[in-house]
This record gives sequence, structure tokens and C-alpha cells, in this order.
Amino acid sequence: MSQFPNLDEENKLKSQGYELIAGIDEVGRGALAGPVVASAVILPHPASLPWFGLVRDSKELDSSKRESLFDLINKEAVAVGIGIVPPQVIDSINILRATKLAMVQAVEKLPKQPHFLIIDRVTLSQCPIPQRGITRGDKSCLSIACASIIAKVTRDRMMEEFDKTYPGYGFAQHKGYGTGRHLSCLQKLGPSPIHRLYFAPVRNIVTSRSSSPLASGQLAPPTSLFNLTCVDADEPIH
Repeated sequence: MSQFPNLDEENKLKSQGYELIAGIDEVGRGALAGPVVASAVILPHPASLPWFGLVRDSKELDSSKRESLFDLINKEAVAVGIGIVPPQVIDSINILRATKLAMVQAVEKLPKQPHFLIIDRVTLSQCPIPQRGITRGDKSCLSIACASIIAKVTRDRMMEEFDKTYPGYGFAQHKGYGTGRHLSCLQKLGPSPIHRLYFAPVRNIVTSRSSSPLASGQLAPPTSLFNLTCVDADEPIH
């Protein structure tokens, strides 16, 4: 197996008669705030576009490379679909189910019906399309890696917008993941409306604040708190 994402899996499925093959991946599964976002991407075949060799799992690329590849994938892919599940739904059905729901949504949003799905790590029992879950698929399969880029850029842009709506938490920097700065801001401000309340770090802070003699009984912080800013040093996100 190549150390970089390639079309080996897609070519094998093509040889078995599957024409449109969608790679699927998600981002945001481990975040404490914001949605989980999934993407499905069908690449052209046969094709050997020059940018294929630049594609990596989105976590291995800096933001400028992701943005550039995001535009190329959207321009030259046969089809792209995106699924988004908000934190309130994540809290109600759990993160694994929410992740799979976002993936199913991404498939449903494809303008062309795929004949086979290759998915990073999981399978979608609720989806009738033939499929295969591939461990570390975002590092080995080109279409899955492309899906990871689409999902990552889409979610990052959403978190940057949430940073404007709920300033003070640093969402534009840490994208909702549990960095030291994020946890410090969460401790000071309490959860925002986009925090996942049943994720342990958030739940523990809610519990500690509610048991405090000064607790107001509110689950989300009052609007005035959104104007505060935490000054802890940012931590890198990968």
C-alpha cells in the first residue's frame, strides 16, 4: 500500500463493475463544540489530475493547502455531498450515531447516486448502497481523503462564523476542540449554545458551575458574558 492516498481501492471496485464510487469521511467527532460534518466525494475515472498527488488526510495539511484543494475538488469531482449534524442532535443521539447520520446525509446530498461507498472506519447499516469501511481510509484512499478535506474546510468555516456569534471562546482558533485555552474559556464563561453538553469536559463544568454558591441556574451563559475574552495562549490544532 502506498504511503499516500491513491486510487487502488477505487480501481479495484471499478474492475468489479462499480461505476460511481463515493469516498466518505467526517470531521468534528471529538470536538466539544460545534457540529459534526461529513462529506461524500465521487472522483472522475479514469483520471490523473495533477493535484491528486497533493491530496492527504486533511489533518496532515495546513489551512492554505486545504483551501486550495477544497476548490479543486469541488470544481473537478463528479459529485460532492455534505452532511451536517448540530450539537443538539449529537447530545440527543450520541456522537457515533450523529457521525453516521451526517455521513448518510452527505450521500443523500450527492447529485448522482453512487454505486459503492468506501468509508473511513465505519459502515452505514441504514444505507442500502454496497459499502466497505476502511481503517485509516483517509490516509490510503484518495476519494476518502478528498472527502476529509471538504468536510474539514466546511466545518472550519462554520466555526469561524460561530466565533463571531459567540466571541470569547476562541472558536476560530481551536475549532471547538478541547485545547487548554478552550477549557479555560469554558470554565470562565460556561457553555455556549453550540457546546455539546453531554461530553464529559463540558458536562463536568456545567455541574461544577451549577453547584457553585454563585450559580444562576442557567445552562448557557448570559449574553453579556459573550463579550468577555479569554487571554490564555492558543494551542495548535492538528
